[in-house]
Amino acid sequence: MVKKIEFDGHLFALIVSDYQQKNDGIEFVTDGSSLLEFGVMKYKSGHKIQPHIHKPFKRITQGTNEVLFIKKGKVIIDFFDENQNHFLSETLFKNDWIILLKGGHGFNIVDDSEMIEVKNGPYANNDDKIRFKHV
Repeated sequence: MVKKIEFDGHLFALIVSDYQQKNDGIEFVTDGSSLLEFGVMKYKSGHKIQPHIHKPFKRITQGTNEVLFIKKGKVIIDFFDENQNHFLSETLFKNDWIILLKGGHGFNIVDDSEMIEVKNGPYANNDDKIRFKHV
């Protein structure tokens, strides 16, 4: 299941829970314009993916997108618009994925949790982050 988190006509995030892929191959959850691609793959035993290398390709990006995998626990994520206004909270559970595409976010750890984070780099030493003071 893919749940879209939308506000004021904009897509802020995608929550992927228990994704049931019907066909073999790769299915992309994100669209072709996303800073990060998120795809799921399903293949039968014996299938081979042809060896390959990714050739240098200049990409110009602006902003940071994140993907988080909830390895263990229960986490509440709070979503904020570009003006730092809270508009929604969602609960994430073990084995959920979230793709953060726009706006602000914060986390409340409900149960002991372990998360894996992937985002575009290079690491900017918090130079790309504005921390909300009023929350």
